[in-house]
Formats: sequence, C-alpha cells, structure tokens
Amino acid sequence: MPNANEDNPSTLSQVQQRAVSELLRVSPVADDLARRFREAGFSLALVGGSVRDALLGRLGNDLDFTTDARPEDVLKIVRPWADAVWEVGIAFGTVGCQKDARVGDADHRFQVEITTYRSEAYDRTSRKPEVSYGDSIEEDLVRRDFTVNAMAVALPEKEFIDPYGGISDLSERMLRTPGTPEDSFSDDPLRMMRAARFAAQLDFEVAPEVVAAMKAMAGRIEIVSAERVRDELNKLILSAHPRKGLMLLVETGLADSVLPELPALRLERDEHHRHKDVYDHTLIVLEQAMALETEGPDLTLRLAALLHDIGKPRTRRFEKDGRVSFHHHEVVGAKMTKKRMTALKYSNDLVKDVSRLVELHLRFHGYGTGEWTDSAVRRYVRDAGPLLGRLHKLTRSDCTTRNKRKANALSRAYDGLEERIERLQEQEELDSIRPDLDGNQIMEILGVSPGPVIGQAYKFLLELRLENGPMDDDAAVSALKEWWADRSQV
Repeated sequence: MPNANEDNPSTLSQVQQRAVSELLRVSPVADDLARRFREAGFSLALVGGSVRDALLGRLGNDLDFTTDARPEDVLKIVRPWADAVWEVGIAFGTVGCQKDARVGDADHRFQVEITTYRSEAYDRTSRKPEVSYGDSIEEDLVRRDFTVNAMAVALPEKEFIDPYGGISDLSERMLRTPGTPEDSFSDDPLRMMRAARFAAQLDFEVAPEVVAAMKAMAGRIEIVSAERVRDELNKLILSAHPRKGLMLLVETGLADSVLPELPALRLERDEHHRHKDVYDHTLIVLEQAMALETEGPDLTLRLAALLHDIGKPRTRRFEKDGRVSFHHHEVVGAKMTKKRMTALKYSNDLVKDVSRLVELHLRFHGYGTGEWTDSAVRRYVRDAGPLLGRLHKLTRSDCTTRNKRKANALSRAYDGLEERIERLQEQEELDSIRPDLDGNQIMEILGVSPGPVIGQAYKFLLELRLENGPMDDDAAVSALKEWWADRSQV
C-alpha cells in the first residue's frame, strides 16, 4: 500500500500495519473471490467501511466489495462459489452472499456484499434513491458519504485507492465529504444522520463545513422514509458514544424532524434555578443506564432512558410557592413515547416495552424509606413483569443529583426494595403471580359456564393474591364463594 500521508509517516506506518494484518486475515476469501472476477473479465475491490475498519484494526467478517460487473454478472460469478446467495438489494446494484471458510486454525462465516459501481440521488420529493451504474471506481468513491468511507483496496494485488484523502481524515479522526457536503446531502439526506451516527460509533469529530451544511439542509431529512431514519437512529443509540451523536442531531436541527421530543427537553430554567436542565439530565441518565448493561447494548433500556422524561415540557407548571412541578409526566411521556416510536415504525413489542418503562420509571419514588407494604411490592413486580430488570436499571440511572448524601440515600432505598423483592420471590414465586384458583376451578366451584363472570372472578382472586400473598385452597374457595354471594345479592 503506497504512502498516502507523507506528512505523518509514523501515523501512516501504524495504520498500514493494522490494515495489512487485517487484510491478510481475510485474504483467503477476498483473494479467491477477486480471482474469480478477474477470470470473468471484471475487477473487484474491498471498499468503504471494510477498508476504514481494516485501517482502524477492527475489520470483522462482514465484507463490502465494489465491482464494474453488473448485478447479473455478479450472480453468475458468486453462485458457484458462495454457500448462500440473496438478491434483496439487487434493485440497488447489491448482491449478498455467505461464504464459510477456514482461516488459520478456525472456521469463519463471512457475510459478503458486492455492489456495482454506481451513483445514486434523491429527487426533491422521492423517498427512494434513483440508482445508475458507473464505469470507474473513482466515480463510485466520490458518491460515498464520507472520505473515510471513500477508500478502496483493489484485489488481489492490494493496491490502495484513496483519491479524496480518507486516510488523512482517518488519522485526524475527522468526518468530511468527498465532494461538497451540500452536494452529498442533496444526493442522500440520510447522510446527515450518518454523520451523527459515525461520530457516535467512532468517536470522530465532524468538520465545521459539514456541520454547517447539516444545519442549512436539516429539513431535507423529511423526504427519507421513517424506516431508514429509525435504523440510523438505532445504530447511533446503540453506539459507544450516543451522547455525541444525539447532541449533533439537536445542534443541527435534525432532531426537530426525527425526534423533536429531545430538543424540547432544553427547558428554560426559572429565575430561581429550581429545576435542572432536563436535556442534560436525560443524556446523563442514558450514559448511566449504559454503565449498568451486563449483556451488551440494550436498545429497550437505552430508548427508555432517552425518552423517560419527554412528558415534562407538556406538564411543567410554576407553582405559587415558586416550585416547578411536572405532575403525571410519566403518564403523558408514555403516550408520547408510543406515538413517536410508532411514527418511526418500531415494532409493536418494542413500543409497548419502552412505553411501559417510561410509565413506571417514577413508581419507586413512592417507596420512601421502605414504607411499602408487601402488597405494594407485589404490585410493583407484577406491573413491571419481564421488564423488572430493566426497570431496576432505569430507576437507578434516573438519579443524577450532585448531592452525594441524597444520592446515597436513594441508592440504599432501592437496594432495600430489591432485597425485599428477592425475599418475596423466594417465598411466593413473584415472577408468575396468579390467583390461587384457575378458571376451571372457578367454574366448578361456582357451577357456571364460561363467560365474563369467570374473568371477573379471576380478577378478584388476583387482587386478593396481590394484597395478601398466597392462600391455601380452603381459604381461596371460601373467599370466592363469599365474593359470589355478595355479587348475587347486588
């Protein structure tokens, strides 16, 4: 690979060493595929994110290639070679395939995408880009979003191609566009969100001229489909540095279109500074929730942390005594969460879970210093259901006070609640709270057929179970008969 950054040879040398090491690792697959393209009369190059990640020393088993072969020719080449082929992106010039290969002493599964040289652009109103094929790799690279993604390695000779200074920007950890940012964002407005996403994923800075273009063109994001916006937002939120990307979305005005509830949290402080900056508090809660993750990034938890206080602007009230209140902001916030996530085309299950966490995030604050009855603890567990673990993390993350004594008191109180939940779970199987009698038993005892009354009886017994804990059969039967007798007299 030639020296593309002679002004900083030591940095380049380190980058080259990482890249060579990464490329040698995937060579058995990449070179084999490249030879097949050459034999068919076509060229092949590793491109974009794969080259960037090789230079960063983080290339995985997902490999992106570009070629002068048209999609139908690509299919002819890869079908005899790959273990599986899919054509989902063929309308956009992309053929995907899977290749299982032994590299060194281990078996690997490679996910490969091969895209024909192309240029694509949105017209002023379309939500789908128009794709046209190109004939040179330079033409293909200039259409890419950022210079750090506009590098290629021609195979199998491993010739480094970097016409737009991507390696220099990579060494500076800077995001710039190959052409003018205005042209780039006009061609594909989603690239503005990708700038925020890459800043969050890679911890890169965004060049001032790129930020300026994002501010000037933020409204153009509205022509992009909700699904594509959602996917970029997810990648940003699940990144290592989501605060960085989210702040860029807010700063540039993009959030006004894609997540307007976030900039709305920048409430003006009242003159007595009686309430804190909800926007900054939210970003801290998100980071604190991330610190509690034990099994990798958790989209449900992170979305709940990001959205937990979005009901505050609508519920803010200045009380007569000078205090600021946000009564029922968790209920309002849950409804707003459902509406926004639905608009972004999230799955029904995810919308339900995140909305529920937002609704429940304040429940603990009624716990005080442990005054809850066992009944209240049972209801807390029942209402959280399978979200209880996430609710624990969200509630703990929601403490951002700088008052160490207050923070320690809240932490001790929640420790106490978790201990009580654990004790009750051991005694009563709280995770599967249900009445002491099932529907069939209810029908047999009352001598009735299936109908609404069975549901009503079941609900009565469930409330009794939550209030008093487990009951033996005789006590449950007696309580049911008493309920039935009282009901019959009404």
